[in-house]
Amino acid sequence: MPRTLVPIADRILLKPLKEKHQTSSGLLLPETAPEKALLEGEVVAVGPGRLTSEGVRVPMSLKPGDHVLYADVASMPITENGIDYLLLGEPSIIAKVAGAAAKR
Repeated sequence: MPRTLVPIADRILLKPLKEKHQTSSGLLLPETAPEKALLEGEVVAVGPGRLTSEGVRVPMSLKPGDHVLYADVASMPITENGIDYLLLGEPSIIAKVAGAAAKR
């Protein structure tokens, strides 16, 4: 039976989306081009949220299926059931992608 990863606290399990190596003007960039600081991914699972010093749980602002931009600074790569994921804290999420751009 395959394992299921369930994030704790304010952690997010994210599936990175493949980057298109293309500029807005249509130029294709080689794989060796410098990496972007922000990457896009799809939220797979979220933890219950962080606890404050008073013991109050702050709920997560994301849910599975959300598309987000994130900083790949403090992410932990994980491969589970042959699929590559990233585990990162909620503060590493920069923005939620809304509208047509989120539907790939």
